[in-house]
This record gives sequence, structure tokens and C-alpha cells, in this order.
Amino acid sequence: MSRITALWVTVAAAGSLLAGARAGYGVSMFAAQSSPPDPCYDENGNPRRCIPDFVNSAFGRDVRASSTCGSPAARYCVVAERDEERSRDCGTCDAEDPKKSHPPAYLTDLNNPHNLTCWQSETYVQYPQNVTLTLSLGKKFEVTYVSLQFCSPRPESMAIFKSMDYGKSWVPFQFYSTQCKKMFNRQNKAAITKQNEQEAICTDSHTDMRPLTGGLIAFSTLDGRPSAHDFDNSPVLQDWVTATDIKVAFGRLHTFGDENEDDSELARDSYFYAVSDLQVGGRCKCNGHASKCVKDREGHLVCECKHHTAGPECDRCKPFHYDRPWQRATAREANECVACHCNLHARRCRFNMELYKLSGRRSGGVCLNCRHNTAGRHCHYCKEGYYRDMTKAISHRKACKACDCHPVGAAGKTCNQTTGQCPCKDGVTGITCNRCAKGYQQSRSPIAPCIKIPVVSPTTSYSSSEEPTAVQVHVLKGDKAGEWWKFTINVMSVYKQGGQRIRRGDQLLWVRAKDVACKCPKIKPGRKYLLLGSDEDDSRGQSGVVADKGSLLIPWKDLWARRLRKFQQRDKRGKC
Repeated sequence: MSRITALWVTVAAAGSLLAGARAGYGVSMFAAQSSPPDPCYDENGNPRRCIPDFVNSAFGRDVRASSTCGSPAARYCVVAERDEERSRDCGTCDAEDPKKSHPPAYLTDLNNPHNLTCWQSETYVQYPQNVTLTLSLGKKFEVTYVSLQFCSPRPESMAIFKSMDYGKSWVPFQFYSTQCKKMFNRQNKAAITKQNEQEAICTDSHTDMRPLTGGLIAFSTLDGRPSAHDFDNSPVLQDWVTATDIKVAFGRLHTFGDENEDDSELARDSYFYAVSDLQVGGRCKCNGHASKCVKDREGHLVCECKHHTAGPECDRCKPFHYDRPWQRATAREANECVACHCNLHARRCRFNMELYKLSGRRSGGVCLNCRHNTAGRHCHYCKEGYYRDMTKAISHRKACKACDCHPVGAAGKTCNQTTGQCPCKDGVTGITCNRCAKGYQQSRSPIAPCIKIPVVSPTTSYSSSEEPTAVQVHVLKGDKAGEWWKFTINVMSVYKQGGQRIRRGDQLLWVRAKDVACKCPKIKPGRKYLLLGSDEDDSRGQSGVVADKGSLLIPWKDLWARRLRKFQQRDKRGKC
């Protein structure tokens, strides 16, 4: 008989497991899976709940027994019933002889009814001393039932325990006793309600001693639990059925009073615990995110996680998939973990519950350490000092360009996110604020790098005298002379004479020192200027041309020469 067939034969005999299935656990949680290429996705590639196969998780695993006969070799006797009378057939248990040994490995080997192999304890290990069987499942399983098939009479008292932390701590699963109050301080067959669904109960349902051999005790984890029909939505029962280890503790032997017989030694050799098969039926716990369990590189049993989950039980989202919180898969919703939306600019993110709630429970991921000069929760805009290159998608690694704002001409380093225009100071223009605007000229001040100059037409006269002057001069050099600056200039063209005639050629230009200091007018040696509003003045004690605050020195432009000559000719015709 195959292992799976033997498993279901045992389960069918137990009866209580089938009742648990009718309660909903076997139907809703452990429903049979179809066999598509990947059970975790439908034919359209959409995620769906998937669960590992139902197995006897105890099969082939080591069991630790606190008592095993044969070390040293000892006599034992088997009670048999013949013609309504009990008799004893005696033999020897010897761990050194394979034919006479009864090791714990027989508990989880292939259970063949035609060739029974039984683990057997030492004889007459009686209350208050317990005999325990401890089984490690290797990882978390969701356990449906625990069953034991006996070669000896079933015990008078026993308990089944589970551990969820690999044997560090234990909680009771079920108690069996003809004296529940005395042995376990529990009421016999107490009612199970939603308030005590995660508590072990005690029962005497195993008290029938027939048959003396081959009897079965089977515990269904969900039988009679009120929320079993809605297992997907019951975290209490999901926790209740979870186990990494199972322990069976035998408390009292059934002796039928034979210890009072005359041959009490023979009677004492007749009572021991013997079990042919220990089964733990269930599924590898993967929270609906894996269809099978496999061994990792270190040989540990782990879920083969899908839906972007991770962990031995697929109990968390894998890195970078934190846009919504991890949840167990259900029949209605796969609850796939979702990647954070970072526009390919981040490799890490975190989950923020407040943002998740504000989004209508749609998105809670926050990108960390945005690269490529991006910023924001989704790395969806450019960081300070950069602007969007609209010719590239936001996911492009060069989607953000440096503002490159001029350190003097710009009023800040942050430019317009769309156009890249830097904030310019007064009189400054250009996308990076790198030049003076029309009507402004450069100054030496970092605070006001461009200052406004009047828009002057060469055909308009501005002068401090009644008769304006307009001449083209080339400033050769300048020297300070007391309260005055003395510039040597070359008068290149005379377009308009003032009150006194100005001759062409080299001569002196006088400007008060205080006017030079405030750059009224602004004058530099080596430059050519159009001088407007100058005149001769001998108040400084010497002859020459004088420029004051009412004068203008405008940087010369060659295109003015032709226009000024036309103005000069029109002026002469007017005098005629």
C-alpha cells in the first residue's frame, strides 16, 4: 500500500478528521489544486492563491523517544484475547538485534498492515512518569490532524502538544483521559466557542479498549472549532493549526487492574506503550503564496515563494516590493506584493502606513536614495539645482539636467523645473542669467551686476550747456590731478559743436574726481565713446574738454557713424 493511500485509510478510520473537513477547513483551505504550468497564476498570468500538497509531514522524519525497550535487553509480554479470555505471549526486546528491536524510526516509516513495525517503550513506565515522543517537522506546517495507531492497548491518559518555535516552548493541542479533572485539571468534553477556539480540550472518547491492538487515536485540529468554515479570515485558527514540532506525552497505562494479580511481575511486563504509525497530516505553511516546499542550499525546508513574497513561509514581501503591506492570500484575493514606483531611479524603498491610508489603501511605498538627480516619494521630479529635460522620459537616467545658474547673475541655484530658467537679478537675462539685458551694462558689483543705462539716440542732444556737443573720442590714458581726473583723448570726429569749437586730434578731457568715483560718467582708457553734452571750461585753470554729471559717454558703435553724418548734414541744411 502506498504512503498516501495508507494515510487516507487511517484518516477515514479516524472519522473526526473527516468531520473537520466537513466543517470547512478541508474544503476552503486545502481544496485540490489543478495542474497548470504554475498554480500560483491563472492562464492569463494573474496571481492567485496557491498551496502546497497535503502530506503526512511526519513520514521519514526522526522521532525522539524518552523511553525505548531493548537497552538493555528485557522481557515483555503481549496481552492477547482468545475465546473471551486474555493470555500473554512473551518475548525479548533487544536493541542489538534488528529482529528484536523496536526503535522510534518504526513510527514514521511506511505503514504496511501486512508487515507491522512498532516502536515500543520500556515496560510499565507508569504515572507520574511520562513517556514522550517528539517530532520535528523541519519548518512551519499548517496541521490538519495528528494520529497514532497502536500495537498496544491505547493509553488511559495522554496529551498532544505543539511548538511554533522549533521546540523552545510548547502549548497543548489535545488531552485524552478517563480522568480529565484529575490528570489535566480540565473539564471532560468542554464546549468550544469563539472565545476559546485556541484552547486544548480534554476528552475520554478513546476509552473503549477494543481492540487491544490496532486501536487509533486521531486528533483533528479544526473539528468543532466555530470559525473553521471561515478559515481564511480567522487569524486565530491560522495560528492554532501552525506547528514546527509535535510532542505526544503518554501519562497513564491501561492495566485493567492486572497489577494486583499474584504474578505481578508478569503483569508488569505486559504493559507498555507501542505505536506502529505516527502521522501528522497538513500542508507546508506558505500563506497562499507557494505551491510547493523545497530544500534550500543549507538543506532546510522552505517555501518556493511567488507573488513577490519572501521568507521561509512567504511571510513578507521581498525587497523593493513594499507599495502595499504583506497579506496572506485568500481564495478571493492573491494579495500579491507590489513593487514600489520609483521610475527606475531607486533600488530601495519602505512602506508608510499613513500614506497608504491617504491613498485609499492603494499605495504606501516611499523610494529611498533617489539617483540620477531625482527626488520625491516616487523619484518623480528633479532635485534642487536640476530641471526636467522634456525630451526624455522621467524614467531616463538623464531626465534631469543641471540648472547651471550663474553664481553672480542668478538670484538662486534653483531653476524652473520645466523650463530650466534661473531666477535672474535685476538687469540680468539668459536662461542661466549669464548676461546683461538690453538697456543694461555690466558693473563690478556682485549685488547689482547689471545697471541700467538710458536709451539714447545719437540724433538727440543732451548737454549741460545751451548748445550741445556730440563728438567721437578715443580715450588713451588717464591720471588723477587733485580734484580732477585728466584723460588724454583723441577726438576722432566732431558731429555737433557747442558754445566753443572742439578741434579734432589729441587733447585733454577733464572729469571731476567725485564724478569718476560714482561712475558718472563711466569711462575706461582704451575705449571709444560717443561724448554728448561736453564743453570747454577753464574753471580748473587749464584748457580742454570737460565732462560732468550731465554728460554722457556711450560706448561707441560703428553703425552710428553713418547716422550721425546724416544728422550733421540735415543740421547744416537747416541753418542755410
